[in-house]
Amino acid sequence: MLTTAKRIVIKLGTGVLTSGIGELDTARIATLCDQVNALRQLGIEVILVSSGAVGLGMGKLKLEKRPKDLATLQACAALGQSILINNWQQCFDPHGLTVAQILLTREDLRARHRHNAVCSTIERLLANGAVPIVNENDTVSATEIKFGDNDTLSALVASVVHADMLFILSNIPGLIDMQGTGEVVPIVDTITDEIQAMAQGTKQETSVGGMVSKLSAAKIAQRAGCGVIIGSGGDSTLFKKLLDGESVGTYFEPSEVPVKSHKRWIAIQDHTHGAVNVDAGAVDAVLNRGKSLLEAGITSCEGNFECGDVVQICAPNGDVIAHGVIDFDMELINNDSPALEAKVVVHRNNLVLL
Repeated sequence: MLTTAKRIVIKLGTGVLTSGIGELDTARIATLCDQVNALRQLGIEVILVSSGAVGLGMGKLKLEKRPKDLATLQACAALGQSILINNWQQCFDPHGLTVAQILLTREDLRARHRHNAVCSTIERLLANGAVPIVNENDTVSATEIKFGDNDTLSALVASVVHADMLFILSNIPGLIDMQGTGEVVPIVDTITDEIQAMAQGTKQETSVGGMVSKLSAAKIAQRAGCGVIIGSGGDSTLFKKLLDGESVGTYFEPSEVPVKSHKRWIAIQDHTHGAVNVDAGAVDAVLNRGKSLLEAGITSCEGNFECGDVVQICAPNGDVIAHGVIDFDMELINNDSPALEAKVVVHRNNLVLL
C-alpha cells in the first residue's frame, strides 16, 4: 500500500531513538529524517509519533529504572521533551524541514470539539509543509487521561487524520510466531485469539507496552481502514524495500468496510459514560439488520450518562457489541418514561459496531 499511500503515520519507540537511558541515537534519528524526506519527495505526507521524552528525562535525573510514581514520571517527561524535539529539528534542518510539536492527552481525542481541533491543526501543518511530531503530554497526563502507550496514540492519530498506513517501528522485526516457526508473520488479516497469543510485553526499563499494545493499536487502525506494518526501526532501507515491493515486517490488512469518517470519533472511544444492556432481539436488529437501538430493546442501564454521551451497547452475555451516542439521559430510560415509548435511543448514524 505504500506505493499508493498519500498520508502515513510513523510511530517510533524509545528503543529505536535511544542507545541507552538518557542517550539519543542521533545517527539513527538523522537516518530516519532522511527516509521521511525521501517519502515526502514522493508526495507522501508524514506524521511522526515519537517516544523518548521520559527516557531522556531519566538520564538527566540519573535514574536507571522507570519511575513508579506519577510525579517523577511527569518530571522526566518535562525534562526530556525539549531535548527530544530539539534533536528532531536539528536532524531535519539539512532537509530544510520544520517540525511542529503536538502534545496530547486522552481527553484531547475523547472530547469531540478537541478531537476536531487536533485534526484541523495537523491538516494545516501538513498543508504548510511542516512535519508534525506527536507525543503524549506526559507532564500533565494522569491515569484517567493517559493513552497508556504511544502505540495506542499512534493508531488514534492515524484514525483522526485518515492515514492510509501506520508504521509501528521498534527494535523488533515484526510479530514473531514464538510458539511455532519462530519467524516473522508476514501478513495478518484479522487479529484472532491465536495471533493475540503470540504477543509478549516489553522488558525495557524505558518502554511501555510491547507486542500486546502493538496488536491493540493495529486493531484500532484496521477498523479505521488503515493498513499497519509492525517492523524494525533500525532498518535504514525499510521504506525503500516496501516501495520496491519487498515483504518487510508484519502487515495488518485494513478492514474491508472501515468505519465511516463521521463515526471515527465514536469508534476510538475507550472510555464511555456508561452501558446500555439490551435483549437478544435488539442485538439481532443492531448487528444483523442495520437498525437503530430502540427503547423497547433495553433491559437495564449502568453508569451515569446524559444525552449526547458515548455509551457501550452490551448483549445479554455481557459482550460489548457497539458504541453509540445516546439520545436520552439515563434517568429517563431507567424510569421508563412514557415519552420514550418506541423511541430511537441510539440512532444508526451515531452507532459503531465493534
